[in-house]
Amino acid sequence: MVKQIKTSITINASKEKVWKILTDFEKYSEWNSFIKSISGDVKVGNQIQVKFEKMVFNPIILTLVENTEFKWLGHLWFKGLFDGEHKFILTDNGNGTTNFEQSENFSGILVNLFSKSLDKNTKNNFEQMNIELKLRAENIIQNING
Repeated sequence: MVKQIKTSITINASKEKVWKILTDFEKYSEWNSFIKSISGDVKVGNQIQVKFEKMVFNPIILTLVENTEFKWLGHLWFKGLFDGEHKFILTDNGNGTTNFEQSENFSGILVNLFSKSLDKNTKNNFEQMNIELKLRAENIIQNING
């Protein structure tokens, strides 16, 4: 079974600015309530560590295109059980705003078991992160350290 969750938001900032915030992983704790941290050598083919509130994943980076796309593939315990291909896409709207899309394709034998939680909790977390990124990029929430 395959399931997709897709969210998007328009941010009143350049995609370069949004990308800079999205990839400044050391500052996630200042604004991101969904993904607590990302660590490791962030390059295509490398494994990184992504920490959520109650879970840690060690996905492999599939795509890293500056100012445009960041995608990874993670597995719960082992491949085929519950896999997630997580993607962030930034699109310049041509008017000083950026469309930020966050999506994930879930596959594996446990997807059906987690389907309701994905529809509710995971989608809500994506939407919350999108809003937090928007607020930070639009300087509505200032950096805590000044």
